[in-house]
Amino acid sequence: MNNTLKQMINKGAFLFTLVVVALLSDIKNTFAQAESPKEDDFFKIMKVPAPEGTILEVGGLCTLPNGTLAVTTRRGDIFMVENPTGQHPFFRKFASGLHEVLGAAWKDGALYVVQRGELTKLVDTNMDGKADVFETIYAWPLSGNYHEYSFGPKIAPDGSFFVTLNLGFPPDWWHPKSFVPYRGWALNIKEDGTVTPWAAGFRSPCGISMIDGELWYADNQGDWVGSGSIMPIKKGAFMGHPSSLVWTGLPNSPLKLTSEQFFAKNNPRIEFDKNGQPVKPQDVVNEKFKTEFEAKKEIPELQLPAVWLPHGILGISNSEIVKIPEGAFGPFAGQLLICDQGQSMVDRIFLEKVNGEYQGAAWAFRSGFQSGIVRLAWLPDGSLAAGETNRGWGSAGEATMGLQRLVWNNKVPFEMRAIRAMPDGFEIEFTKPVDKKVAEDIASYSVESFIYKYHGVYGSPPVNTEKCPIVGVKVSADGLKARLIVNNLRKYYIHTITLAAIRDKENYFNLVHPTAYYTLNNIPEGQKLSMTEVSTVNSAQATASTDLKKGTVGKKGAAVKPAAPVNAVPTYAEIQPILLKNTCLSCHNATKRQVGPAYVDVAKRKYSVAELIQLIHSPKPEHWPDYSTPMPPMPQVPKDEVRKIALWIKSLAK
Repeated sequence: MNNTLKQMINKGAFLFTLVVVALLSDIKNTFAQAESPKEDDFFKIMKVPAPEGTILEVGGLCTLPNGTLAVTTRRGDIFMVENPTGQHPFFRKFASGLHEVLGAAWKDGALYVVQRGELTKLVDTNMDGKADVFETIYAWPLSGNYHEYSFGPKIAPDGSFFVTLNLGFPPDWWHPKSFVPYRGWALNIKEDGTVTPWAAGFRSPCGISMIDGELWYADNQGDWVGSGSIMPIKKGAFMGHPSSLVWTGLPNSPLKLTSEQFFAKNNPRIEFDKNGQPVKPQDVVNEKFKTEFEAKKEIPELQLPAVWLPHGILGISNSEIVKIPEGAFGPFAGQLLICDQGQSMVDRIFLEKVNGEYQGAAWAFRSGFQSGIVRLAWLPDGSLAAGETNRGWGSAGEATMGLQRLVWNNKVPFEMRAIRAMPDGFEIEFTKPVDKKVAEDIASYSVESFIYKYHGVYGSPPVNTEKCPIVGVKVSADGLKARLIVNNLRKYYIHTITLAAIRDKENYFNLVHPTAYYTLNNIPEGQKLSMTEVSTVNSAQATASTDLKKGTVGKKGAAVKPAAPVNAVPTYAEIQPILLKNTCLSCHNATKRQVGPAYVDVAKRKYSVAELIQLIHSPKPEHWPDYSTPMPPMPQVPKDEVRKIALWIKSLAK
């Protein structure tokens, strides 16, 4: 064989190898995109079957030392569920006729529950399986307002109890009130009935929780609450909502901040129409506004969120918080889970302390529950019980109530396990080693930050959004950590950290949840990375440079795509990111009733595209009188996006 023929054969073999490698790479990428595991591949939702006719509008859950699950209901029943993790759990009615039981705790052989107006102790003295002693530990005032819910109890390390009391809702419900003492407060109650007011400023504090001996809570979006969050409750703290400040003049109040002092610095947004009737104030898009951390400069007692839970993304009605015990849910042991009523989902939270203050990251964890979740409780086998009700508010899922379990199948998902703040950015820890080539590419990451307004308007759109450029990344030798150098970090802001391109080393799968939300209350001091020890590879810049040479980029360097026709109807795949970004999917489903009407039902009204755009920016709740939660105005939705949404909704009428 001559040299020329050998060279031709070798060249052909080399080209063939390149083609095979390229094909395998394409197959690998396609497989990752099509086959990457989802939530359901690791965490299964299972029903806890109840006897036919049992109404389980769950308000409280509590696991007894023997493994029995105590279940309390909004309708005043209490069930003891024996063998709750088995195929045939046994429901025994322990008590009935109570008033809206929204929490339970077990202590020294007795069940303690919070009714609407009191903390009650229940004991089965004759051991027949039913409570026969009902003792009032402490009763608080009621005005009779329908919205005066009461939550708890949670047991403190000293054996005392904590409860939180909801504000009442007057006809102008957008400004809830504290009609009687200690509505909008947390109370500490001892076994002998001694009561100590603990903290004020709560709005709708359903998520009262005791974590490692510390009291925490989650509140719901509303006036003075731009979005959901979790916060520790310290004695004498002001949690942010001013209505409860009317009682700080009482002799035993640990907080001395008054309503007059608060409203001297903050506009109450009490507004009326031309007939003198109260009207719901609306967000002013281009106003000069105040953030909560700016308000804290004037009100030192104000407690800032430890971790924000962006509204419509990580829930709309955040509820109970629990800590994952050792041995449960694999790599996430020691972290927190929080449930949500409106979106019927569970989120995960990684907490850390920086400069003595809590902060951390939050992710979506598991959606798809049958109804709105208000309570969580760990069961003996390491599964998580979820107590559910929509109580007329509406929630994702087809059921109005129920009891389910979340069960881990012992397979480890590819996830961000933790995110830690660094002096110059963030360190991201993974549950599995990452593909280093992708992980060392800056284009695999994106970071931006935003915050909410602190005002007397119901909720807040995200504001002050800015990009946070990533200038370097260092991947650890074992592939389990990536440290990012990030510019434009902003204290007290929520940082959206997205890792859409990251893949795991073994299977080239993408992350189950590629987006995290880190609340940066403090930027730690310490050693910053040197640019000589990080990768600065950025494939996005290389692509832009290539496009520039081809003359296919715009003035700002972004690749130019052919413009879609102005009336082109987007597909659901195209419209879903827009709906998620603008929190539309927090209340609406394409085909099913949720908090708001299904999009197919909206389409049946035969609105024009112009009418749909107007109704998104300025809704007409009177068009949908059988929905209890009116849609807020959405003027912040950009013109191009609102038009795409309207075109897509209208297309569903076909």
